[in-house]
Amino acid sequence: MNAILAIARRELDSYFATPLGWVALTGFVFITGFFFTFFLFQFNQYAVSAGFDPYGGGAVDLNEVLLPMFFGNWMVVLLLMCPAISMRIFAEDIHQRSFELLLSSPVGSGAIVLGKFLGAMGFMAVTFAATLYQPAVLYWLGAPDPGVITGSYLSMLLFSACCISVGMLASAFTRSQVIAFMTTFAILLVLFLLPGLAEGASSDWMQALGEVGMGSHVEDFGKGLLHTRHVVYFVTFIGVCLFATQQRVESFRWR
Repeated sequence: MNAILAIARRELDSYFATPLGWVALTGFVFITGFFFTFFLFQFNQYAVSAGFDPYGGGAVDLNEVLLPMFFGNWMVVLLLMCPAISMRIFAEDIHQRSFELLLSSPVGSGAIVLGKFLGAMGFMAVTFAATLYQPAVLYWLGAPDPGVITGSYLSMLLFSACCISVGMLASAFTRSQVIAFMTTFAILLVLFLLPGLAEGASSDWMQALGEVGMGSHVEDFGKGLLHTRHVVYFVTFIGVCLFATQQRVESFRWR
């Protein structure tokens, strides 16, 4: 456990020791802040018009209109951010020949993979924490559902964990960070679009394929709903990717 935490701390520190980490953090906060401001003004105009429209059914609910739209754009930003921060996890070490030194230590492959994963997720947690002023503004202006806010942040954290686990696996197969980024982004884009492509399909295999995509599993979390099948999906997805990465790292020991 000490080895895992040491690797995680080293990985987390490395993000703040390079421009990449600061660019990713400030970029995410700025972009999501822009979307937050834009959608907040749009929602305000819509709420005013709907509230005074006799045919509009009264005031609108920000939990049903604003939050799904806002956090839906988070996913798009994370599709670019997660490959960017995960592309270096192994590719940089392999390129700089420091990976052999890490493998020669008495630390197991599983501890290496888990430590690096926790370090990357620690960086994502810090990044998300920097956006907490946004729900604070919502609480100041209105009465958002705490379950929806919590579920949305949890879903984005799980979505990020899936993306980073894919990025780690891609990074373990190349010394080029560019290739790792492009490979990760391509895989995530397919997984992101699968539910939409499968929607309305008549064949059973297309419907089953749609369940593999991440979008449909994130949606319910954003509504404050916690279903076992979604938790099982995320845990299984992340576990499979980390196990595959561990096997790849272990293969370097036998070269």
